[in-house]
Amino acid sequence: MKWSPRVQTPLVWGGHLLAATAFAWPLFAPAVPTEAQGAVPFVALALAPLAAVTLVFVLDGSVRSAKVLALLGTLTAVGAAVRVVGTGVGGIEAVFVLLILAGRAYGARFGFLLGVFVILLSSTLQGGFGPWTPFQMFACGWVGAGAGLLPRLRGPRAKLAEIAMLAGYGVLASYAFGLVMNFWYWPFAVGTGAGISYEPGATLGENLGSFLLYSLITSTASWDTLRAITTVIGLAVAGPAVLAALRRAKLPRDALR
Repeated sequence: MKWSPRVQTPLVWGGHLLAATAFAWPLFAPAVPTEAQGAVPFVALALAPLAAVTLVFVLDGSVRSAKVLALLGTLTAVGAAVRVVGTGVGGIEAVFVLLILAGRAYGARFGFLLGVFVILLSSTLQGGFGPWTPFQMFACGWVGAGAGLLPRLRGPRAKLAEIAMLAGYGVLASYAFGLVMNFWYWPFAVGTGAGISYEPGATLGENLGSFLLYSLITSTASWDTLRAITTVIGLAVAGPAVLAALRRAKLPRDALR
């Protein structure tokens, strides 16, 4: 189905906004009347898959080339295989290398779809579906999309500078991925009364401070740092060759719009 820009743009932004709201539900819960606060987490868990379905439906409907579909399917299979092999090994997400390079080569829309479908397929292969799956779909989709939004570089050393830029982005994306994935789950992960607990009645600053301390202890200093290191190494070693190979498979100008 072909969507007009007037319809597609609000749906796309609306889907991302719904997803961001679902991730950040602990920030909104205190503003909800006390008698309804217990329902906020369940609303957030419902918003994430709804937003994922909306965006995939809209964006997939805008894919206008069989070549794009074939390439998306091939890279999804590769990414899912990489993720299945590497998942659970100390926070390593080798699939970030593929998402960043594909997003850079083919644009934000392709990178987002690739991230979503890689999580969907790898979760199917592993039987690992759960309330976290839609959140992972969005987080990985945003990793791929972000690479497609980075500025174009020109000059005699553009290729080297591009890999350095992607490596820097890979570090930021690795830590951001850990933060957003921690955020929605944080209130469930820690009981009340601890210094890193979520407190519904606390101020925004107090809860953000507790959350950052929780993330630092549980993932930022360990899992996320290892993810950042392996992403940088993967981009430095395989980035130039893989990026060149991806760009040789040129896509029609209107293949994704």
